[in-house]
Amino acid sequence: MATPTTSTVDGATVGRIARFATVGASAAGVQTGLLWAFVEHGGVNYLVGAAFAIEITILLQYVLNNAWTFSASRHTGRGEYLRGLLRTNLVRGSAIPIQLGLLAAFVSWAGAGYIAANLGAILISGTYRYLLDARWTWK
Repeated sequence: MATPTTSTVDGATVGRIARFATVGASAAGVQTGLLWAFVEHGGVNYLVGAAFAIEITILLQYVLNNAWTFSASRHTGRGEYLRGLLRTNLVRGSAIPIQLGLLAAFVSWAGAGYIAANLGAILISGTYRYLLDARWTWK
């Protein structure tokens, strides 16, 4: 009699996902604060402010994820570090249209405030970013 197979996730993967989520939550707070400052104090459109805030936090997250989340495959040499930074910018940069599209949809179609909409967009696009970073940036 055949038994169903189960897929288990090892402890290292669970820990890495938890660290990635912690870094992401911290960066989401920074990104949201920057977005608020750009819009409320800089007079910038919320989508433009979000794009700038996203890029700033891409850099922040790379530093934190390289040092902590993916410490087992950390980029240490100058060339390796810069290649990883380029890769994460490609990964996360490709997520910018996803996040901005969701942000605009939540604000325009769902009537959400731009801060709440941004947090929702971050949550949804975070899975995409994790999968690509884990499989390509720190491979």
